[in-house]
Amino acid sequence: MNAPYSILAGFYDRLGTHLDYHAYADFVLQTAKEKGAYCDGIMLDLACGTGVLTLALAERGAEVVAVDGSVEMLGQARERLMNAGVHALLLNQDMREFELYGSVDTVVCATDSLNYLTKNEDLAKCLSLVHNYLIPDGIFIFDVNTGKKFKEVYGNESYVFEDGDVFCTWQNDFNPKSGICDFLLTFFCKEKNGMWRRYEESQREKYYSSAVLKKMLTSAGFEILGVYSDFAGTCATEEDLRHYYVCKNIKDH
Repeated sequence: MNAPYSILAGFYDRLGTHLDYHAYADFVLQTAKEKGAYCDGIMLDLACGTGVLTLALAERGAEVVAVDGSVEMLGQARERLMNAGVHALLLNQDMREFELYGSVDTVVCATDSLNYLTKNEDLAKCLSLVHNYLIPDGIFIFDVNTGKKFKEVYGNESYVFEDGDVFCTWQNDFNPKSGICDFLLTFFCKEKNGMWRRYEESQREKYYSSAVLKKMLTSAGFEILGVYSDFAGTCATEEDLRHYYVCKNIKDH
């Protein structure tokens, strides 16, 4: 069994979410400016993946530091940025143990990356580091998958994705008691000689309720400014599949 994202990295943008990263980047920059945090300073894209959001932010003038724990995903990000002629500092670091060279004005952690921290203590470590590297009154924006998504979309369902020379099956196993969902991904990839090769990769996410997130964010030194269902600032509901959190780093916590 391959490590998370070691195989998926090469196909993530073809088979992954269709999230509007340009709208996400606009939301991050506009929100940070409105809250008084972003003044041409440094922005951290935590768990940046293949760098789609990193690129969108950099193209809008942000100085971005991008961190991800997967070498393969960072390789995709580096190629994307090079092809666009855009620069960003890329760091291969675990989001529970990352180290920066200094403070940042804004932190964004997109595409349910915090759900991949499946132990409360690991999430607490990550939030503590974000608090540590954010300037006072700096803005922390992230999104998480909701209970509705874990129960009704993930659940114990199976999905199939196909895109030309790549065929992927996605099997889910959700435990409502623990809040853990295990994913088994099986890839069939057509090679140049016409043969098909099979790969398997496992992943795991955890559902965190809004009450748990609020408690952990407060303990880490953040004030929740808003929780939204979209980039238009619509108030979050229990019917949403994804929630967007906007938080402020509290001084002298």
